[in-house]
Amino acid sequence: MTIIQDTSTNNEPVKTEEPHDLVVAEGTAETNSNSDSNSDSNSNEEDPAAKKASLIKRLIIGLVLLALIVFVIIDSQTNNWVRSGIVAFLEWVENNVVAGVFGFMALYFFATIFFVPGSILTLGAGFVFSAALDSLGWGVLLGTGAVWVGASLGAIASFLLGRYLFRDGFVGKLTEKFTIFKALDNALEDKGLRIMVLLRLSPIVPFNVLNYIAGVTGVQLWHYVVACVAMLPGTILYVFLGASAGSLTAISGGMDDNDADADADSGEEDPTNNKVVTITVVVVGVVFGILAIVVTSYYAKQELNKVLEQDKPVKDGEGDDGDDEEEQAGAGAAKSEEGSL
Repeated sequence: MTIIQDTSTNNEPVKTEEPHDLVVAEGTAETNSNSDSNSDSNSNEEDPAAKKASLIKRLIIGLVLLALIVFVIIDSQTNNWVRSGIVAFLEWVENNVVAGVFGFMALYFFATIFFVPGSILTLGAGFVFSAALDSLGWGVLLGTGAVWVGASLGAIASFLLGRYLFRDGFVGKLTEKFTIFKALDNALEDKGLRIMVLLRLSPIVPFNVLNYIAGVTGVQLWHYVVACVAMLPGTILYVFLGASAGSLTAISGGMDDNDADADADSGEEDPTNNKVVTITVVVVGVVFGILAIVVTSYYAKQELNKVLEQDKPVKDGEGDDGDDEEEQAGAGAAKSEEGSL
C-alpha cells in the first residue's frame, strides 16, 4: 500500500505569482479612471460656456414670447386687430371647409401659445362649420374635433415651452430650498393626471395660463397629454353655443343694440337661455375648481409628510453613529479580555 503524504504543511512560505491578466486589468482600469477624470475635467470646463449659451437662448425665446403675449393683451383692449383678423379668417373657413379645418387647427395652435382668447375661436367654429355644412349635428362634431386637436397641440407646446424656459431656473431653486414647494412638486408629479383632469373639467380656469403653469411644475408629460381629453365636455358646450348663435358679429362681441333687438324679435337667441347656460357653466367651473384645489392640497400634505420623514434619519444620524461606535468599542474590549484568559 502506498501512502501519499501531504507536503503542504511545510513551513516554507508559498510564493504566489500575480496573474498577468490581473495586472493588465488593473492597468486598463487605471487608464480608464484617468481618462474618465480627464473627460470630467473637460466637461466641467465646457459646462459654464454651455450653460451660458443655453441661458441666452432661453432668454431670447422668453422675451419674444412675452412681447407677442403683451401685444395680444394690449390689442384686445385697444385696436382689436387680432379679433378682426379672427372674424375674417372664420368667414374664409365658412367658404373653404376642407382647407379651413386644417387652417383652423393651425390658428388655434398658435392662439393657445400667444394667449389669444380661445372663446372666439371655439364659438366661431360651431357657427361656421354648422353654416357651411348646413347641419347643426355635423357642424358641432366637426367644430369640436378641430377645436380639440388645435387646443391640445397648442397646450402641449405651451407646456413644453414653460418647462424649457422656467423649470430649471427660479422654480427649481424654490423647490430645492423650500420643503412645501418640494412636496407640492412631488404631489403633481405622482398624481398629476387626477389633478389635471379636474382642472381641465373646470371651464373657469384660465386655459392659456394653466398650460404654462403646468409646465413649470413636476407634472409628467404623459399625464398632461392624457388629461387633455377632459377638455371635450367644455369644448362641446361652447361649440354648440356657437352653432346656435345668430352671426359671427354676435360671437365676436361686436353686436350693437339694433342687431340685438332684431335677433330678440326674430327669436334666434333667447337671453333667458343664455343666462341659464352661463350660470350653469360658472357653477360647474367653481365645483370642479374647488375639487381640484382640495385634491391638490390633500396629495401635497401626504408628500410633505413623506419629505419630513425622509429628513429625520439625516438629522438623527449623528446619534446612531455614536451608538454604533460605542457598541463596536465594547465588543472589541470583550474580545481582548477573552484573548487574555
